[in-house]
Amino acid sequence: MKKYRIISLLLLNLMLLMSFGCVKVFRYSIGCAEIKSDEDFTFFIVSDIHHLTKEGYDNGKAFREYLDTGDGKLIQYSGELLDALTRDIKAEQPDFVVFTGDLTCNGERKSHLDLVKRLKAIEDEGTCVFVVPGNHDVQNPWAIDYIGDEPQKGSMISNDEYLNIYSPFGYEGAVSRDTDSLSYLAMPTEDTWLLMLDSTITNRNVAKQSPEQGGELKPQTLKWIEQCGNLAKDNNVRLIAVMHHSLIDHSHILNENYTLENSEEAVKVFGRCGIEIVLTGHVHIQDIKSCQYEDKTIYDIATSSLVVYPHQYGRMDYTYGRGFDYRTVMVDVGKWSRQEQVDDEVLLNFETRSMELFVEQCGRMHQRCLSRQDDLSEEDRKVYLDIIDRMNILYFAGYRNEALSGIVNTEAFERLKEIKPCFTKEYAMSMLEDQRTDNNVLHIPVHEDNEGSMQ
Repeated sequence: MKKYRIISLLLLNLMLLMSFGCVKVFRYSIGCAEIKSDEDFTFFIVSDIHHLTKEGYDNGKAFREYLDTGDGKLIQYSGELLDALTRDIKAEQPDFVVFTGDLTCNGERKSHLDLVKRLKAIEDEGTCVFVVPGNHDVQNPWAIDYIGDEPQKGSMISNDEYLNIYSPFGYEGAVSRDTDSLSYLAMPTEDTWLLMLDSTITNRNVAKQSPEQGGELKPQTLKWIEQCGNLAKDNNVRLIAVMHHSLIDHSHILNENYTLENSEEAVKVFGRCGIEIVLTGHVHIQDIKSCQYEDKTIYDIATSSLVVYPHQYGRMDYTYGRGFDYRTVMVDVGKWSRQEQVDDEVLLNFETRSMELFVEQCGRMHQRCLSRQDDLSEEDRKVYLDIIDRMNILYFAGYRNEALSGIVNTEAFERLKEIKPCFTKEYAMSMLEDQRTDNNVLHIPVHEDNEGSMQ
């Protein structure tokens, strides 16, 4: 039998004050996901929603040109995707939801405020919400209103404004706050705590007049993480880390500015703290990678962007005595649209139409790459582009290696392997060198005699 334990709030705060020193301590907000140590629980992971409020754009020239330069994100449907997600949350009633950053398109104040209304609606249904910022969200000089023919400078938010706006979604009820970042420690269950980590670099944004895409965990934040790890060990508690940037590389050709700049140091700190599950976003692809720290495996689960095909979120189920089971769930926007009687052909046929729009946007980059191959005929370019489009659909959905066999075991793919070096060719080859064929499911067991740690 597992020893039943309840940490009193008074004792917990006293311990925090003693062990954390100058770190600001908050009273745990009772009434939010108070899950006992022997109870099962479920939570959702939502990544890179890039929300743009309807007030921030019209269908004019400025917005159309912005969409034409897109990278697969269906920004214009972020609100509808959030509405469909909220329907799933209402139906499934997870205990809590974590958002892994890039909450807004480009940090527009109006988009933040609109999103807060939507997050409050989720909490009103009885599901707690925890958020961390992404590189798009804070002090972003690219905050733009797409109204009329020309983009118009919008209003960005500061770190303090971010904290004020998102205070109800994790910060108010935090066990502890890091004084050097927007990181905090949350306690949704008695023996599983969330390290909600701010991995963004924002201090150079204004001077550069552009947002910093890369990320890091500051030295003082790493020290704070170790303090949280010591507290967790003292109380036989497991820690799950949540942050925007990758802990480890998810692609050997797409890692610069995606993986933490100090990832090696972070892995060591996480390992010493016993952290074995890290939930991330940023790369927009569905991908699971792992690394070893001593005799432990650390999993970096990157949940794909909600606004990028196939428009899915992660679901994590904890079963007492068994462990954690992660899987992805596609948001059924078409069903939501029919229920809401929405009059929009794209929304009513969203799975098909969103895939077509995704292929159209992502295909432009590869078209440019292949067009520079002077020795290729137009027919060959079309064949190779079709191959990349088909592979890309599966790649973003989390499928690699053998899952692509029906495409790669063809004469056309063999010919693609022989063309001159270019990004498109390297990108295609990288899909065949993954750790896993299916990145949509993962089981992480726990020790039955000590549910506070995993194996």
